[in-house]
Amino acid sequence: MPSLSEETNGAVTMLQPGATIGIIGGGQLGRMMALSAKYMGFRIGVLDPTPDCPTAQVADFQVVGEYDDKTAIHDLAEKADVLTYEFENVDAEAIDEVRHLVAAPQGTDLLRVTQDRVNEKTFINEHGTETAPWRAVNNFDELDAAIDELHYPCVLKTRSGGYDGHGQHVLRNDADLEKIRARGDRGGGFPPSILEGFVDFAFEASILVSGNGRDFVTFPIVRNDHRNNILHMTIAPAEVSPEIEREAHELALRLARGFELAGTLAIELFVTKDNRVIVNELAPRPHNSGHYTIEACSIDQFDAHIRGIAGWPLPQPKLLSPAVMVNVLGQHVMPTRAQIATHPEWNVHDYGKAQVRHDRKMGHITVLTDDTAATVEALEATGCWDDLKKYKKQD
Repeated sequence: MPSLSEETNGAVTMLQPGATIGIIGGGQLGRMMALSAKYMGFRIGVLDPTPDCPTAQVADFQVVGEYDDKTAIHDLAEKADVLTYEFENVDAEAIDEVRHLVAAPQGTDLLRVTQDRVNEKTFINEHGTETAPWRAVNNFDELDAAIDELHYPCVLKTRSGGYDGHGQHVLRNDADLEKIRARGDRGGGFPPSILEGFVDFAFEASILVSGNGRDFVTFPIVRNDHRNNILHMTIAPAEVSPEIEREAHELALRLARGFELAGTLAIELFVTKDNRVIVNELAPRPHNSGHYTIEACSIDQFDAHIRGIAGWPLPQPKLLSPAVMVNVLGQHVMPTRAQIATHPEWNVHDYGKAQVRHDRKMGHITVLTDDTAATVEALEATGCWDDLKKYKKQD
């Protein structure tokens, strides 16, 4: 059983091997969390609506149910010592209702902040960190007023939900705005939203920070390449100035302290052409752009997450080798599998998903390298990701 501390709001001070960690969500992030936890001696339960989901394949048991099924969450809580989650669209109220049964070291404040873009931007700004200029908008009159203030181009996003570009619309002119109006006239309505001013960035980046509720450590800042609103490739480390590197680490620690973070938090960033670091979004769990840490770092993001929610001490991660991580989407499964035999440098990760779909994340490949630029060229030269070339100039 876990050791609990009242003064840290139920956070686990030292979870012993043999205890059970319940994971809400059974995708690839839960799978990799579970693998880390198993090495440390923990048992794993997972809640997911799909039998034999990726996490269930490496877990001790599965509760089959929807993520907002309070009966299913209660069932998982009764069988676990600690609860965690692999994505942010989790019912925070349902977790609060079972905290008398099970420890929830991440709490639900983190969920409630990151589930709502207005709450998220407010939290970031209140902790001394810059974001894109933004306005909350709840109807077309407020949208018109916000556009007058922020000007085109801008991005309209729903306050909650959405991932990989879903729930987002780039507005470059009045014609784009009229498309949003037409959708509303057809019954699409106007969901609570946020309008963000455009950021003239040099490139997209991210940084991971992990904590155990008391102490916090950061991973390297990395560069990210998105295609068609989906992460395509991560290059570790990002080539940035010492000032940019320092600011990224400092802002990550500020936000982690603000949350009294337990587990891993991913912070998506814009690095601007005038050498500023701007926070784009937060993800309250391990992140696609952190998969390189499995091979490239002294401790990976999943180990750090499990150690954090278990109340274990956290070592400062060290980058052992530069690396390039590339996603394998549904359309890339067959091309990459055909080339595995000729690429011993590929560290191949398959997520065990039963259904292969176009643009669905099915796995990733990480290459350790002394020359990231040459490795990027070599990966692209295989032709496995040729379908994404058309998006490179558009995004």
